[in-house]
Amino acid sequence: MSNLLISPSILSADFAKLGEEVADITTAGADMIHIDVMDGHFVPNITIGPQVVRALRSYSDKPFDVHLMIAPADPYLEAFAQAGADIISIHPEAGPHLHRSLQTITQLGKKAGVVLNPSTHETAIEHVIDCVDLILVMSINPGFGGQTFLPSQLPKIAALRTMIDRSGRKILLEVDGGVTPETARACIDAGADTLVAGTAAFKGGPSAYVANLAALKAAVA
Repeated sequence: MSNLLISPSILSADFAKLGEEVADITTAGADMIHIDVMDGHFVPNITIGPQVVRALRSYSDKPFDVHLMIAPADPYLEAFAQAGADIISIHPEAGPHLHRSLQTITQLGKKAGVVLNPSTHETAIEHVIDCVDLILVMSINPGFGGQTFLPSQLPKIAALRTMIDRSGRKILLEVDGGVTPETARACIDAGADTLVAGTAAFKGGPSAYVANLAALKAAVA
């Protein structure tokens, strides 16, 4: 698939030298940089906030694909937009008014995404699809890297591909969780066009990044 996009997740990077890691994975061929924001409340982990996103912005010219695993999300949308996020994705469960939240992201000049947990049905976004630029399917339970891919999410990806095609809109369909060269093919066959890769992208250190990303793209070529 020549137009496949790879969005390496910095959750699997070396946090002691995060700026350099973002620069290295960009040079290696990343299409976007996936930034997982966790609050220890919506998910059982704590990662980074807007200040770190701002600090990383100068290390890459690629779109920052920011996934907010926080609740409530609304009070922080402007801060992440100002910090340099290009895409801001939120969960339907992270606030009472998904439509309003997506409108806010768009009004901030950013692309709006919706994230579906493994137990969240695809119809959760059916009535807001006209406000969405990206749909992210979690193929693991969010909160930690290194988990095993859940094949149960493949029918959901296929259903969302049908929904997107019917909408006539250009919406990225992204998959995050357990993505490897072995599972990537199934995701693309189901209808995804964007893959988040954590361990598969960053394993082996900077000298391996070019080969890691190439392996993912070769798996679906």
